[in-house]
Amino acid sequence: MAKILLIEDEENIRKIIAYDLKKANYEIVETGDGREAIELAGSNDFDVLIIDWMLPHVSGIEIVERLRERKNDSIMIMLTARDDETDILHAFEKGVDDYITKPFSPRELLARVNAHLKRRKGREEPRLVFGDICMDLKRRSVLLKEQELELTKKEFDLLEYFISNKEVVLSRDNILNEIWGFDYDGDTRIVDVHVFKLRSKLANSNIQIKSMRGIGYVIEEKHEE
Repeated sequence: MAKILLIEDEENIRKIIAYDLKKANYEIVETGDGREAIELAGSNDFDVLIIDWMLPHVSGIEIVERLRERKNDSIMIMLTARDDETDILHAFEKGVDDYITKPFSPRELLARVNAHLKRRKGREEPRLVFGDICMDLKRRSVLLKEQELELTKKEFDLLEYFISNKEVVLSRDNILNEIWGFDYDGDTRIVDVHVFKLRSKLANSNIQIKSMRGIGYVIEEKHEE
């Protein structure tokens, strides 16, 4: 049974979400306080965190940032009334896995929780190797020429997706839907920003992420000229 930490200070909303998740046989721990949420996440292993942005004491975005700095690998879903594109991009930059704006459909939230957990459970191979890169999917660590490579959560997920589809051209929309897990109506610059950062960290590798003009990206081994 997956364990979910529900962080929402509006009691009515929290009750609705908790009711639906419990009906789906998830174990739910609730809090409406940001400071308590960090303590709970630090002392328990949660599969999913559902996080409101505006919270007492510590904001939702601060929770995400602090927990990601501590290498917390829980699935984090931001549930908030803040629907500005800048806020959405900022949240993904800090490490959320999904972003749902209020008012929301409880059925959609449940579907997204299910999808994220299914995707994570579906990882059967513990390691991915391509060129001089070795990814340990269980430990979420990456070795480049036997040296550990420091990646953010999104950079790790992006690299895993590229290597799982090596030498296949991936569109920005495909990458966005797979890695960020939602239908984004704005531009796809969030993909380009993360690819740029990942490229810089792979500068000394013998694999490269190539741009396919007007389409997207492909990862392949470098060929000596």
